Amino acid sequence: MVRVVGRSAKALGPAPEVDAVVPDRPEVPPPHPHGHDALLRQCEHLAPVPTAVVYPCNESSLRAVVTAAQAGLIDPVLVGPVRDIELIAAEHALDISGCRMVDVASARDAADVAARLARDGEVGALMKGSLHTDELMGAVVRKDNALRTAARISHVFVMQVPNCARLLLITDAAINISPSLDDKVHIVQNAIDLAHALGITTPKVAILSAIETVNPKIPSTLEAAVLCKMADRGQITGGVLDGPLAFDNAISAEAARTKGIESPVAGNADILLMPDLVAGNMLAKQLSFLAGADAAGIVLGARVPVILNSRAASQRSRLASCAVAALLAAARRAAE
Repeated sequence: MVRVVGRSAKALGPAPEVDAVVPDRPEVPPPHPHGHDALLRQCEHLAPVPTAVVYPCNESSLRAVVTAAQAGLIDPVLVGPVRDIELIAAEHALDISGCRMVDVASARDAADVAARLARDGEVGALMKGSLHTDELMGAVVRKDNALRTAARISHVFVMQVPNCARLLLITDAAINISPSLDDKVHIVQNAIDLAHALGITTPKVAILSAIETVNPKIPSTLEAAVLCKMADRGQITGGVLDGPLAFDNAISAEAARTKGIESPVAGNADILLMPDLVAGNMLAKQLSFLAGADAAGIVLGARVPVILNSRAASQRSRLASCAVAALLAAARRAAE
């Protein structure tokens, strides 16, 4: 049984317009020295996105909700066992008094209820709480929840890396395990569209492999060549593609020059298209834990953005993920 409690039991209605007047928002937590401050600044004049937060039943996920709401990024609807959520909030002095709450006992049922809220237009984004990713994504892709689009579902890490002057978008590192060539067409187009929403007018896409030449024994090099030709023919739009490129010459202009690579992408990549999930996940975590990168996570290809963070993600990264979702939702409203 689903019980709606809290601020209002009625539908929130369509997402507000981009230019809606919003109150001054309190300051966000102290910035990471290499954090997503620019992303957060881009959201200063956006209305908060009505967001169904699925099963926020631990301190870190509920604190992220409160912080993002205080920053004016989301207008949360907490979907899960209300009594448990209230106890966690009380234990950690988290103010959830302004949140609408939907009482659902289990994590799996909470994911389905949240997906239906998105389907019915009551929320404009979904946010992972303390449930497993497959439970949330299972509800997103379930046919009767009607959140699928013509695009394939994919994930992007939006990363701010120390000593790198630009954002790096890494895809896919969380959803598609061994993507086919057709899958990669969707994955790269999703990432390009996200880059546009983040203000990157013509994103440069590096299609990564172990080497920068085509080798029939390495399938990812062949797929890179095909993707580049598809972009030439207008089957992938909005970005500049090149590949195969090894990671060093995708990131370092000096490495590209040393290897004699002439490319508008080499050394200047905005998007790193990974050969598979294992490579992407390892790269994203290496940048986070060894290089001190700030990572935001977002799932694309559904009717609404899905804010997806690792259980080990910092509060700062969770806040940045909400900012990415807010910018993406604003871009979609503007396009409509």
